Amino acid sequence: MTTYTALTTLQGQRGAEALADALERITPEPTGIGTFEIEDGSGTWEVGAYFEDAPDIAGLALLAEIHGARPFVVSEVPDTDWVAHVRRELTPVIAGRFFVYGSHDADKVPDDAEPLLIEAAMAFGTGHHGTTQGCLRALDQLANAGVTAGSVVDIGCGTAVLAMAAARIWPGVMLASDIDPVAVEVARVNVTANDLDGRVRCLEAVGFDHPDLAAAAPFDLVFANILKGPLIDLAPVMTQMLAPGGHVILSGILNEQADEVLGVYREAGNSLTERQEIGEWTTLTLRKIDEKAV
Repeated sequence: MTTYTALTTLQGQRGAEALADALERITPEPTGIGTFEIEDGSGTWEVGAYFEDAPDIAGLALLAEIHGARPFVVSEVPDTDWVAHVRRELTPVIAGRFFVYGSHDADKVPDDAEPLLIEAAMAFGTGHHGTTQGCLRALDQLANAGVTAGSVVDIGCGTAVLAMAAARIWPGVMLASDIDPVAVEVARVNVTANDLDGRVRCLEAVGFDHPDLAAAAPFDLVFANILKGPLIDLAPVMTQMLAPGGHVILSGILNEQADEVLGVYREAGNSLTERQEIGEWTTLTLRKIDEKAV
């Protein structure tokens, strides 16, 4: 069965959400509507709608005009088994000692690797994105340098791949939190699939606003693979939640944004230990300055 997509872009989250609300009232009714910020620092948001029947082109044009959006681009989507297609396209990822794979590649896991099973249907956090790879490489480098973190949290965890990676190499219970309840459920499924129940706890939280996160602090290591804006906003509290000498691994940062993020975290009391670029994305590893040791 052929389905249809209608996509547009506009400036600002508030306008994008208002347009998404308006799309819910058109006929034929969309089967799904989504909004997300384009990660280029421009403040541009994409709004997409999905239809089982051909959408009302004139109605979409009117909504775009009213909300100050670009004209919708409407496309037909053929009936495709997208999960099977993605499985064919996504090959396993090697990031240091970590081997991220789907169940269809279970026979390819090297004997000397730390395996992380993430199904291809779980779009973000499969390990193929440069930000996730950067975080896994940074974790591997810390472990190679002799760092052992007994208290770890992954803020904005997505699939929980980073918290699970920490649990593969260090003892203790790792925490993984996300603002999105769906992501938290996906994370819990992944934890079970990787036989890490009891080793990784998944929480729904905005930033560090959860009693279990407060109780577990200070942390030896914090992952935050999110976006520039939230990273900058979280810099003071993230530094406060770190143990003296603790590390933070930051990603979700475009290369041209890295200096700004780095400056904010230095001002908060951290020093840079590693900076790496994968494609257009930068991953930063920083260490909280231990004032008693200075």
